[in-house]
Amino acid sequence: MRALFYQGPGQKTLQEHPKPEIKAPGDAIVRITKTTICGTDLHILKGDVASCLPGTVLGHEGVGIVDSVGSAVDTFKPGDRVLISCITACGRCVACRKGMYSHCTTGGWLLGNSIDGTQAEFVRIPHADTSLHPTPEGADEEALVMLSDILPTGFECGVLNGKVKVGSSVAIVGSGPIGLAALLTAQFYAPAEIIMIDIDDNRLAVGKHFGATATVNSSTGDAAQQVMALTDNHGVDTAIEAVGIPATFKICQDIVAAGGTIANVGVHGVKVDLHLEKLWSHNVTITTGLVDTNSIPMLLKTVQSKRVDARQLITHRFKFSQILEAYDTFANAASTKALKVIIEA
Repeated sequence: MRALFYQGPGQKTLQEHPKPEIKAPGDAIVRITKTTICGTDLHILKGDVASCLPGTVLGHEGVGIVDSVGSAVDTFKPGDRVLISCITACGRCVACRKGMYSHCTTGGWLLGNSIDGTQAEFVRIPHADTSLHPTPEGADEEALVMLSDILPTGFECGVLNGKVKVGSSVAIVGSGPIGLAALLTAQFYAPAEIIMIDIDDNRLAVGKHFGATATVNSSTGDAAQQVMALTDNHGVDTAIEAVGIPATFKICQDIVAAGGTIANVGVHGVKVDLHLEKLWSHNVTITTGLVDTNSIPMLLKTVQSKRVDARQLITHRFKFSQILEAYDTFANAASTKALKVIIEA
């Protein structure tokens, strides 16, 4: 089979590789039909994720068809169409029993990190019964790919952790795919204001189209002042960091209101400064975390009922043989205007 390999910082190759095999009774082998590229894959290629070693197949999102199952798998059978969760969960360990699937003692973020991932024609899924989701008959596969990671991440790590409420004010720093996913799902709770912040006017325009009440271009260096002006100098109740760099985390600290929440979503590869000299008396909550994906069943219903149009996050489509071109397109979003790309295997 063909697969996209991480070969060290800045290096990736598309090459032939043996088809994965069942290693444990709870495994399933899935034939990938559609996958995508995540901003986290770009962080890996920058060398930000030390747990991903050279020689690993990238990717943690996708949909496909079950090819074979281990002897202990009883929920799925060959031929079943499935959605792959970016998080692998046994469902039985202490962390899983708390609903923290991302901290599963034999799972968590494995795919495209510590084991081979979904940017391949076939992938091995450990703990298949609790790490795959059946897809409804006739479901839009492209929309379902957005449920592997991006929509649950924006919702769980941004909206839920950020305590978005009816009538509250929200700022999302980063109008890329994850920030836009947070924007779409924040609207479940009808906040009064949702301000999108980015340096890319195209992505800000997309944010406005998706439902933002205001946008701020942060390239001028005065994003915090603009947000404070929009909020009568109060700041926002929820500041969602959706980039993963020091500058955007600082903006969140500068704009969060007293009693507010900073919800970090971005993957940080370098240290950031925490300005406690300002925040120590501010009654601020800061949340961090990897997505647990326990919201996938609920989000699947909202996508199926058209309450959320996940397809609008998709801008480009490629065949699997074009995956290197897909990476170039995704990585150069400022010029290509890419959001999410779909790769058909």
